[in-house]
Amino acid sequence: MASEELAQKLQRRLQLEESGVAAEGEVEAVKGAVAAEEVEERSCLTASAGAELSAKLCRRQDINEGAAQPRRAAVFNPYTEFKEFSRRQIKDMERMFRLYDSGRDGYIDLMELKLMMEKLGAPQTHLGLKNMIKEVDEDFDGKLSFREFLLIFHKAAAGELEEDSGLLTLAKLSEIDVSIEGVKGAKNFFEAKAQALSSASKFEAEIRAEQDERKREEEERKHRRAAFRELKSAFTQ
Repeated sequence: MASEELAQKLQRRLQLEESGVAAEGEVEAVKGAVAAEEVEERSCLTASAGAELSAKLCRRQDINEGAAQPRRAAVFNPYTEFKEFSRRQIKDMERMFRLYDSGRDGYIDLMELKLMMEKLGAPQTHLGLKNMIKEVDEDFDGKLSFREFLLIFHKAAAGELEEDSGLLTLAKLSEIDVSIEGVKGAKNFFEAKAQALSSASKFEAEIRAEQDERKREEEERKHRRAAFRELKSAFTQ
């Protein structure tokens, strides 16, 4: 809109100068209006650029001082970044995340987290919920992305959460069904994982022992058959 008005003023200025019928005062007035318009437009652009630059500088300063974390790409691979979890566990956590992401926007906000904790039997205060999000909220948007949701279980497994942390409570109450893991009596899915790995190792060792035993018995049968054939040939000669 401002550009069209400026173009009209410029055209008027050219017409006045070419016709030579306008008074000098009118020409100067048009020139002044055009100059003022140009100054105003430059000022707006400068202010906008200055505000954007200032925001970027503040963000960079926060990152350098440790008050903020660099923004991560929206797309990530949970299987390569969270290698301590099995594919099945990540799938289970993804299903849980989607279950409570009632807005279907890829985030769990404060109210959705409130509902989650109530469903898990550990309701939290408003301040408690905000502190829970703050512990893993890397981009400071006040809600949990799926990556930040996985960070809860990562920190719990690494022992990086306080005993009274609401996130630790969430991790403990969000155990994977032990019948799926094939381990009975596990208190949470971290213990279930360890016991599953231990049971799997024992199972593999038993399989290998049985295979070795079958090989040994087969060798013995071969030796007996060979000895019998030798004995038989000695009597038939």
